Amino acid sequence: MKWENKVRKVVPYVAGEQPKKDKMIKLNTNECPYPPAPGVKRLAETMNVDDLRLYPNASVTPLVDALADYYHVKPSQVFVGVGSDDVLSMAFLTFFCSGQPILFPDVTYSFYDVWADLYRIPYKTCALDENWHINPEDYKQPNGGIIFPNPNAPTGLLESLETVEEIVSANPDVVVIVDEAYVDFGGTSALSLVNKYDNLLVVQTFSKSRAMAGLRIGFCIGNEKLIQYLSDAKFSFNSYTMNMPSQILGVEAVKDDAYFKETVGKIIATRERAKKELKELGFTFPDSRANFLFVTHESIPAKEIFQALREADIYVRYWDKPRIDNCLRITIGTDKEMDAVIEFLKSYIERGK
Repeated sequence: MKWENKVRKVVPYVAGEQPKKDKMIKLNTNECPYPPAPGVKRLAETMNVDDLRLYPNASVTPLVDALADYYHVKPSQVFVGVGSDDVLSMAFLTFFCSGQPILFPDVTYSFYDVWADLYRIPYKTCALDENWHINPEDYKQPNGGIIFPNPNAPTGLLESLETVEEIVSANPDVVVIVDEAYVDFGGTSALSLVNKYDNLLVVQTFSKSRAMAGLRIGFCIGNEKLIQYLSDAKFSFNSYTMNMPSQILGVEAVKDDAYFKETVGKIIATRERAKKELKELGFTFPDSRANFLFVTHESIPAKEIFQALREADIYVRYWDKPRIDNCLRITIGTDKEMDAVIEFLKSYIERGK
């Protein structure tokens, strides 16, 4: 078929498996194990369905204002999208167009190279060191832009604010994007730097710590000019990207800061307990500051453990990729879910001895 020669072909991002089973334990997509804030549920139950015939607020003004107030920035410094993936994709399209290769880690969020290929952006990966950390010197070479998650995915490791600032300050001629999808679970945000560096864009999401992955809400904060360029690109692409319920319920989620902090605190406590119990079973892992652990067993291959867990309807994430093919990423679930995982692993390891 000759028309295929004119098609834009890419290798798509592969998301974590989404099984639909009763009584399964799903710890493979870093979803929050707890429900959204109580006010979100109450408001959702009283929403007027008749309003859905109307277009939503194209500028997402109420949610932008709520986020600006919460993070102590101007509304003109906030951009909202349909999940942080939408924000990041739009940022790739808007800021990475110099023709020079952009830089990101070799072990990182696997959507970055997909977007680069989709938008025909050249890229170069910089190898994490033997301890899974970024080497800032790798990001002081000529480039067309930089992006990295902090904490990183899938390792969960956090880079210091000093390391982030070193990279941003060394690259004043390009946009540096810090993807902070997991920062609420024990990280230090780079938001304190956005008024100091006009080339810094910080991206966050409601999908993890605010328990709203199903509503798809992401946002970024940066210099007003960066946000204006992003908005211009968005309105040249699709004006009405965020639906009305997401906007309304997103505002309600931001209001309940006490519930947000309580939820994050519970996940952190469970994570730290899981670290101790997994170490006792012979697992090693980076010191995660995310809502997941990136584990390797001392004697049993990761793929074997992954398959055994899956047969028991316990879903974790495995990649058959260089450097990480002997690692599993385990999302932190409820205490009950993590107890079940630990008990299964204890039994499985004991049977293998």
